[in-house]
Amino acid sequence: MSEKKTNRRDFLFTATYAVGAVGVGATIWPMIDQMNPDASVKALASTEVDVSEVNPGKTITVLWRGKPVFIRRRTQEEIAEAKSVKLEDLKDPQKDEDRAKDPEWLVMLGVCTHLGCVPLDQKGDYNGWFCPCHGSHYDTSGRIRKGPAPTNMEIPKYEFVNSNTIKIG
Repeated sequence: MSEKKTNRRDFLFTATYAVGAVGVGATIWPMIDQMNPDASVKALASTEVDVSEVNPGKTITVLWRGKPVFIRRRTQEEIAEAKSVKLEDLKDPQKDEDRAKDPEWLVMLGVCTHLGCVPLDQKGDYNGWFCPCHGSHYDTSGRIRKGPAPTNMEIPKYEFVNSNTIKIG
C-alpha cells in the first residue's frame, strides 16, 4: 500500500479553487441581490391603521398597495343582518364569519369585482355598498347580492395588532 502524500502542488490547487469560488460568489452576489424588492416596495407590503377613532356604523378608507381598503366598524344590527342571510340567496356564497375575523370589524378591498370601480358606502338595496358604475349591490358583509359583479369584495390578509390597530398585508 502506498500512502498518498500531500504535496505543495495539491495545496496550491486547493487554495486556487477556494479563492476562485470566493471570487465567483463575490461577483455573482450583487446580481442576485439586486433582484430583491427595494425599501419602497417593502414599505407598501403592509400598513398599520389606527382605528381607535372609528365609531360604530362608520367606515374609513385607507390605501394599501395603491388600492382602497374599507375598514368598517359594524353595529350589532349590521352584524345580525349579515349573519341572518341564507347562503343559498347569495351569488358567491360565503359566511359572514369567514369574512370578518372580529364581527365588529370588516376589512376588505374597496374595489367592485365587476370592473374595478370604488363602491359607495351605506348605499344600495342592502345598506352596504353600491357601485354606481354598473349597479352592483353589496350587503353589510361586502357580499354581492345584486348586479353584474361576479364575486364578493376581496378580504385582504390582515390581523389585529392590538385593540386599536389593524395591520393589513
